[in-house]
Formats: sequence, C-alpha cells, structure tokens
Amino acid sequence: MDRIGVFVCHCGLNIATNVDVAAVSEAAAAVPGVVWAEDYKYMCSDPGQRKIVAAIKEHELTGVVIAACSPNMHEATFREACGGAGLNGYRCEIANIREQCSWVHTDRAAATAKAIAQTLAMVEKVRGDQSLVPIRFPVKKRALVIGAGISGMQAALEIAEGGHEVVLVERLPHIGGHMAQLSETFPTLDCSSCILTPKMAEVGRHPLIKLLTRSEVTEVGGYVGNFTVKIRRNPAYVDWSVCTGCMECMNRCPKKVPSEFDGGLGQSKAIAVAFPQAVPYRPTINRDACIFFNTGRCKICERVCPAGAIRFDQEPEEIVEEVGAIVVATGYDLFDKSRVGEYGYGQYPDVIDGLQFERLLSASGPTSGQVRRPSDGKVPEQVVFIQCVGSRDQEKGMPYCSKICCMYTAKHARLFRHKVHDGQAYVFYMDIRAGGKGYEEFVQQGVEEDGVLYLRGRVSRVFPEGDKLMVWGEDTLSGQKVEIAADLVVLATAMVPRPDARSLAQTLKIGTDAYGFFSEAHPKLRPVESLTRGIYLTGAAQAPKDIPESVAQAGSAASKVLAMFSSDLLEQSPVVVEVLADLCRGCGLCVEACTYGARELDPVAKIARVNEVLCQGCGACSAVCPNGATVLRNTSREQVLNMVGALLEES
Repeated sequence: MDRIGVFVCHCGLNIATNVDVAAVSEAAAAVPGVVWAEDYKYMCSDPGQRKIVAAIKEHELTGVVIAACSPNMHEATFREACGGAGLNGYRCEIANIREQCSWVHTDRAAATAKAIAQTLAMVEKVRGDQSLVPIRFPVKKRALVIGAGISGMQAALEIAEGGHEVVLVERLPHIGGHMAQLSETFPTLDCSSCILTPKMAEVGRHPLIKLLTRSEVTEVGGYVGNFTVKIRRNPAYVDWSVCTGCMECMNRCPKKVPSEFDGGLGQSKAIAVAFPQAVPYRPTINRDACIFFNTGRCKICERVCPAGAIRFDQEPEEIVEEVGAIVVATGYDLFDKSRVGEYGYGQYPDVIDGLQFERLLSASGPTSGQVRRPSDGKVPEQVVFIQCVGSRDQEKGMPYCSKICCMYTAKHARLFRHKVHDGQAYVFYMDIRAGGKGYEEFVQQGVEEDGVLYLRGRVSRVFPEGDKLMVWGEDTLSGQKVEIAADLVVLATAMVPRPDARSLAQTLKIGTDAYGFFSEAHPKLRPVESLTRGIYLTGAAQAPKDIPESVAQAGSAASKVLAMFSSDLLEQSPVVVEVLADLCRGCGLCVEACTYGARELDPVAKIARVNEVLCQGCGACSAVCPNGATVLRNTSREQVLNMVGALLEES
C-alpha cells in the first residue's frame, strides 16, 4: 500500500510569488495514497529537511515528492535526507515548480494549476519507483591534463603534490602557453618569465609528472575513474633522450624562418627552441622549413651534433595511457585580425596585435625589449591602442567581452611610456572594465602618472600616409572627430577558443558553448566540472580569464580530482537503462543511438548489453527500441502513462 508524502517549498518568494503553495499542498493531500502533505518556506533548509525526516518516520512513508526547484539543485540533498530517515533515496522525486512553472509564468491561477499537475504527476511516478542501490566501481588514481599553459601546469602540480601521477600533454614542443610570450604581468608589472620559469622547471623535474610535449589527444574511451586515452606524439626529428641541449645544431643551421613564438616579428632557425627559458630545452626541426626535408640536401645539423641526436627518420608515436580523471586546459587563441579589414592588419606591417607587442617589450624578444616599428626598426613616438577588436562585436560573431583586454592595453600603454619617455600613448576604448584587485588603480596610474590618453570611441579606419599610419576615430565624450598620425597601431583582439576545441570536445564527449569554449556543468555551483563526470575544465579553455583566475580555477579542478582519488571506489547513479532479455531481438538500433558508447551487442546471446557506468540515463536507446526491450530504471512505461494521465486529468 502506498504511503506517500508531499512537501511543497515556497523557495522564499521564488515560487510563492506566482504559485499558491498552500493550494498545491491541499490538492496533493486529496490524492489517494498521499498520507501527508505540507508546505514550508525553505524546504532545503535544515528545519525543512528535519520536517521530511520526521514525516517519513511518523507516517511510515514509502515515497516522497518534493515540489521545489530543479533537481539539479537539491535532489542529492533531499535523497540524502530520506536515506537518513530509512527511506531509499531513489524513492524520492522532485517536481520542478520553480524553473518550469513559477519563473516562466505571471498568471498566478494558471501557474498554480500547472504546479498542481506537475506535483501529482510526480506522485504517480513515485508509486512505481523501485529501491535502487548506487553502482560502485574502482578508480584509477592517475590524471591526464591536456594543455601545459599556466593553468594546466598549476593543475598538474597540485595533483602531483597530492601524491598522484599526472600525464601532462602539450601540443607545442615546450610548456608555458601564452604566458611565456608575455613581458610583464598586470597589475604588479612583475616579469612574466621570472614567475613562470620556476613553475615550468618544477613541472619538468617533478617525479610524478609525465610530460608529453608535441602531443595531442586523439581518442578517449572508458568512463570516470577508468579512462583509456590515445595520444599522438609528433616527431621532433631529434632524439631528446640523447640530446644535451648544446644548441650547436641551431647555431649552425643556415635556414631562417619567421618565428611563430615572436608573432612573425623575429627570426628563428629551421631547428630551434622557441625561447631561452623553454622547458624542455631541446630543439625541434620545423619540417616545413628544413632544407633537407624540402630538397634532400643539407643535414648540417646532423653533422655538427656532438651527441648524434638528429633523427630525420623519426615517425609519429601512439601512446596509450589509462587515467581516472581528465583536466582540460587547452587555453585560447586570438581573434583573426584579417576579419577587421578597416584596421589594416596584414596589409601594413606597423599594425600588430597585443601578443606581438608583448614580444617587442620582452627582453627575449626580437628587439631585446626595445620598442621598434616592424617596418623600419625606428622607435615609435605616437602609438595608438585600439580595444575591443572582435570582442563585443555582434557583426563579427563575438558579442562577449574578452575580459582581459582593458587591463593588458593599460599595461602596454604604461610599458611603452616607460620605454619611450617622450612618446605618447592613445587608447581608443568603449568602456574600461577593470574588475580585479588593484586593477582600477593600475589603470588610473597609467592616466595620472604615465600620461596615457584615453579616447572613448571607435576607430573607423587606419591607412598609411607617408611613413605614418593615419587613425580616424571619434571621441564620443566631446563629440569631436579624432585624427592621429601614429607610428604604430596595436590591436587588443578578442580571446577565442583554440581552433581544435570543438573536435576535442567531441573526442571527450563534453559540450561547448555557441563560441566553442568548453561548457561547465553549472556556472555557479559546478564551474570547473563538465557534464561528463570525471572531466574537469580550467583556464581560458572554459572562458576568457586572466592569470590569477586561471591559476585559481586550476586549483579548484585539481581539488576535484584529489577528492575523487581519496576513495578506492566511486559511486554512480543507478538510474540507468536495463535490457529486458525476453523482448530484445538484437537489432542494434540502441547501440547506434547511444552517444556514450554504453551499449554493445552480445555476440553469443545476440542481445544488447549495457555498461552501467558509461550510461548517462538519457533514454535515447529506449526511444529507438522497437520492442520496448530497453527500460530506464524508475521510468517504466507504466509510470510514464500514469504521469501523463495525471497531467491530463488536471488540465
């Protein structure tokens, strides 16, 4: 005999404003099998949970319905409370009358009627619920971190310091990410290399970190606690196990090419390391630039290498790693400046982006830290900085704010004035967004102490006139047109996801937003978790971030991994599908429908099998099964029909 309790939450005014919660409680109390119904202002609070526990014990409830907010918020809380009272937690159901009712309606009578229908439908569902036990399985206490920028390195170090092995995968030959390209960092103007190099060195020598540079994740299988990852390691054409890092090969190489690390402003060799502090400090041959690979001649590097480390026949290598958790820290890229034709990027050599300007400022850059025009090497006296290039631009498809541009432009303008004392820095801006500790003061110091001139308005056009770049814009505060004869123009471009972000998301089976940044499970409560359990997000891979925020998020992701590794067994929700063997005819439609790879056909029994740990309970397999052989636990056809009946009766 059913003995069901219904508890209706006011959620302060979130529900009570548009729903008559007392009426919902009264309607539920009149349903056969409901032996207790009440409403309370905050059902998720400690007193609210005590009410549920007391009612379960006093009225010997066999099922509980909570009419409140989304189950994503408090389902675990209420199920735990039920379990503490001796009722199986999976005989507790949530009727979402906040997000799906109160928040989307203004007609109180209609919203109340809908809330009653939702609640009574869940009463019908809980009648058919079975008592379930969580699925338990072992966890491999080893982590994979994808991306070795500052965020990925921090996550790897914290997991390793927790005593667990980390496989750190980086697509470039060196670690450090974009931070390695910076000269100084805001708001303290401390040397980027000075704070980054010790971190890189620590990663390189840590006994629990297996560093795989020149590597990319190509395939991910398995499930939380037991992932199998295939990694493609691209050839360096140098045997790093033999190489001593003497760099005689780089010194003697005759082929020069534009340096990718310096944004094309400097020169590099066909065999080289990207920068002096690189970790690992070992050279890599650029196959596209190498004379031997293009003509079959040269091999000077092979002849001069004292260690005999050159390997022109080196091939890509596939590595398979087994890990229990994955942290995604793939970082960001810059908006394609060629899409902003009015600014002349790519046409005029003295129009550059922010990272290129960083390399001009850096002591290890192409000009040894001296600000020089790329076109003729002269010291620029008038520099124009243009903000929001690509950001906050509906026409370019990037309506979001890139968050860090205001601050790094302020840094650039101040550092330019420190290098060129007689120079003048102009900043065209839309709004100044300096939301961080010491950030607003940093911007003000640029204006008051360094004489940076801020002009509120957009730049309409940049074009050459003699050896100058004419910048046409408008100062919207004064309402006047502005024309500046600049020596150098620096574009503060939008942060965008890496080009391969979407394909990696498909490999990992995690989501992305409309722009390609990886999607978190919940923006407030689960900001570092993806919707695939065991895969975590950190840094600018998830959204535009500055260095402090990226480091903080890395620590958060690492703490999630360490918490997972603190137990020998993991628990999985038992609300997954099961196959009724008598009805299954082995057609395989469910296998094709499952996006999580949780189903396979048994070659002997000729029926479908379910990997319960991989199953996410989405129900796609159940929908395509022609025989009704696939059933989602606690969502049987009878339950669904009874729920529909309750909804129709109330409507």
